[in-house]
Amino acid sequence: MVPVHVAVGVILNASQQVLIARRPVDSHQGGLWEFPGGKVEAGESLEKALFRELKEELAIEVSECSALVTIEHDYGDKLVQLDVCMVRAFTGDAIGVEGQVLRWIGLGQLGEYQFPAANKPIVELLTALPECASLSS
Repeated sequence: MVPVHVAVGVILNASQQVLIARRPVDSHQGGLWEFPGGKVEAGESLEKALFRELKEELAIEVSECSALVTIEHDYGDKLVQLDVCMVRAFTGDAIGVEGQVLRWIGLGQLGEYQFPAANKPIVELLTALPECASLSS
């Protein structure tokens, strides 16, 4: 099975809150929360795909990102490869262009939301960041 290649953005605002989006109920893993992003098209770089997807889905323009982690996960019916980038600089106000519900939450709140299994390593990584540790002390 060929993995679906997905560019994922962990978007942090100036208050160190992360943006999450609720997946449409009728989609794969519907109703769960996720980090925004989308499929990398053939011949497209990871950065170009991420910038395009976040502009299309959220109406933001990314100006700075860095690679965070790559995750492969087999759902049984679908294999995904998530290339996750940390987005710390962008312009515009994030809106759910495709009707998706968005929330800015503190890193320490990530455990309160249900994510697809492939996103769980991202949640674990983010909750171990120094920014999160300083919020919980």
